[in-house]
Amino acid sequence: MIVADLHVHTDNSDGTLALGELPGAAREAGVEAVAVTDHDRLNPELSAPVVHREGVTLVHGIELRVDAGFGKVDLLGYGARRTDALEAECERIQRDRVERAGRIVDLVESETGAELDIELRPGVGRPHIARAIENSDAGYTYREAFEQLIGDDGPCYVAREVPSFERGRELLEAACGLVGLAHPLRYDDPERALALCERLDAVELHYPYGRAVDDRPVERAIETHDLVPTGGSDAHERELGVAGLSRAEYRAFRERVELG
Repeated sequence: MIVADLHVHTDNSDGTLALGELPGAAREAGVEAVAVTDHDRLNPELSAPVVHREGVTLVHGIELRVDAGFGKVDLLGYGARRTDALEAECERIQRDRVERAGRIVDLVESETGAELDIELRPGVGRPHIARAIENSDAGYTYREAFEQLIGDDGPCYVAREVPSFERGRELLEAACGLVGLAHPLRYDDPERALALCERLDAVELHYPYGRAVDDRPVERAIETHDLVPTGGSDAHERELGVAGLSRAEYRAFRERVELG
């Protein structure tokens, strides 16, 4: 039974749920705790590392993309507190996100001849652009927009400027109670991604995609490096609890991140 969904995005980044809607969505899914892990951005409505709203525990977190040298990976920070250094880096990243989104939109409009209705604001990401493409006259669904236009190998892809792995890890360690690697088996080189766990506290074991793969490398990394297993839906839409932690796993997470 899943009691904690520790990977959820709100409309503060590229999710569809407002923060105020999370408790209701969590209760509907039978989930007791949710980690708000907006992309490259702290949530302005969360003033503490953990808050309790309408019977649901909300853990303030962040998902930060970093450059590991062999490729980009995502780090998850849990129990986040605001630090000047992390907030400054998030502001820089958001400026880059807006500029990058504008360049992608220009490329898509040139490629398709369609005009996209999208607000280029902090938090903007490719899911916003894909939704705008789907709602335009371009003739692509959300999935097709990624597969044929704005995915990493697409003609309208634009790379982002992200911090190095070491810089991102240092920023999150100073601000968060626990720092882990997100969805390790999604990367092109999972073995090298998992090797990064030697310098982390946690790793995502449960997530809803790539389930045909063998989880044993992640389980070995957890044992070798004494990692906290985490997990969640990576929810961008309205459904929570698709993946996450059991009660025993959530208890171990709480103890390590010092949520009380």
